[in-house]
Amino acid sequence: MAMAATRSVMRAVRVFEFGGPEVLQLQSDVPIPDPKENQVLIKVHACGVNPVETYIRSGNYARKPALPYTPGSDVAGVIEGVGQRVAAFKKGDRVFTIGTISGGYADYAVAAANSVFPLSDELDFRQGAAIGIPYFTAYRALFQKGRAQAGESVLVQGASGGVGIAACQLARARGLTVLGTAGTEEGMKVVLRNGAHKVFNHREANYVDKIKEYTGAEGVDIIIEMLSNINLATDLQLLSRAGRVMVVGSRGPTEINPRDAMSKESSIIGVSLFLATEEERRECATALLDGVAAGWLRPVVGAEYPLEKAVEAHEDIIHSSGARGKMVLLP
Repeated sequence: MAMAATRSVMRAVRVFEFGGPEVLQLQSDVPIPDPKENQVLIKVHACGVNPVETYIRSGNYARKPALPYTPGSDVAGVIEGVGQRVAAFKKGDRVFTIGTISGGYADYAVAAANSVFPLSDELDFRQGAAIGIPYFTAYRALFQKGRAQAGESVLVQGASGGVGIAACQLARARGLTVLGTAGTEEGMKVVLRNGAHKVFNHREANYVDKIKEYTGAEGVDIIIEMLSNINLATDLQLLSRAGRVMVVGSRGPTEINPRDAMSKESSIIGVSLFLATEEERRECATALLDGVAAGWLRPVVGAEYPLEKAVEAHEDIIHSSGARGKMVLLP
């Protein structure tokens, strides 16, 4: 589809001021960006929606982009053009990204060539848009920061969302015992289908007791935590000796008793994909591309929205009753 050659403008979601979901404005006369040196232009077929994009949009996040901007990091699509010194890709290649320069909620997006990866023919574009931030974050949390080893146990809190499913698949493939939590029957089934040995319903009043009963006196070695402001104090009580909580997500402050960390010499470790070095990102990419080739890395796509419904997508990703895979926008 060589539309870029005949059209100079595209549709893109633009944010002119920080605020609620309503600040996302779809515009149809945004210039199609040109790829500069070491950049590529991608015709977007799908773009993942991540919780962090709602935090950035609200203005309550450490990193604030210059206004106006277009959100979106996890694009899957086809290379439309390449800038100078790009040898790894050519027009027509199927790719996915873990970052964009111009923003992914759009018909076209420019990305740095080193944040773009080949998309296997085994995966469709919606699945490609579900790899980026979720799988790179899960890999970083488990192995680069959490030092997870085969034979250890991991509890994935909120295992039915994008990062959660990625963590279950990765941990299972690396020989860990995988426990997960989800908030709906369907979510629990998704978690079991994607690598968990056991799943718990976190809406049940006594679910923590059930986890303790299942793990016994030993506890779990690693917890991947998506909602630290709610669960962190409880997580410390579920850990094994020298266990670690990997803080992947939080929506506010929380209160813990440091004695719960002292009694087991446990660790609370923050995870930020934005701080990964180029070498660490390459390590993630190699492991994940191997996973696609081996067949165990299979992103689960959840709710799908057209570009016009970006506002709705941002409302739903925070307020939905329970995740079932990765949310995607389809231009």
